[in-house]
Amino acid sequence: MPEASIRDFADNAVDPKVRGFLHTPETPNGNALILTHGAGSNAQAPLLVALAETFSANGFTVLRCDLPYRQSRSFGPPGQGDAARDRAGLKNAIAIMRGMVQGRIFLGGHSYGGRQASMLCAEDRDLAVALLLLSYPLHPPRKPEQQRTQHLPDLRTPALFVSGTRDPFGSIPELQQALKMIPARTKLLSVEGAGHDLGFKGKAKQELPQIIFSELIKFLETLR
Repeated sequence: MPEASIRDFADNAVDPKVRGFLHTPETPNGNALILTHGAGSNAQAPLLVALAETFSANGFTVLRCDLPYRQSRSFGPPGQGDAARDRAGLKNAIAIMRGMVQGRIFLGGHSYGGRQASMLCAEDRDLAVALLLLSYPLHPPRKPEQQRTQHLPDLRTPALFVSGTRDPFGSIPELQQALKMIPARTKLLSVEGAGHDLGFKGKAKQELPQIIFSELIKFLETLR
């Protein structure tokens, strides 16, 4: 596969600022993917790195970005008042990528990052062509009554969900039920035996990013 260049990226002219790592493919296809992280993580999460490398090897310009709360503090989860600003940061990242590529913009994230991405697209359906939602946190562990689904009926951006069969934040049957609330086209890719980290704790499973890429491309074909 062709190699991509990777560099630190920062745009301090916008508020919230956009910071992360930019993967520029050797042979761009004109499309871009923005990826962001879970609540206790950052843009250097092994899963995000592996996905960015796979997508950029296939022609996508990829931005792995730290959400605004992570830019403010290097450790710990987001606070209760951080979500709206984190979504604003993602919106700025999309605007920046629109100035860098001529093709389609895709938005993805792991856990909290994916939830904020989906909430942002529920607010504005024209921001991205499709969503890649990794380990969507349907509810807190052992608290299935606290469903994080309020915005799903407003989500009109097609979405590929990827979730492990042992994810304590939502079982596969629970996710299948929740997806019925979404008016947009959706697809659920289950990862057998994986937990919330999708098997990327420690040594990464390099085959999964390619599977996710292939599933997203097949999913996009169904939207035509």
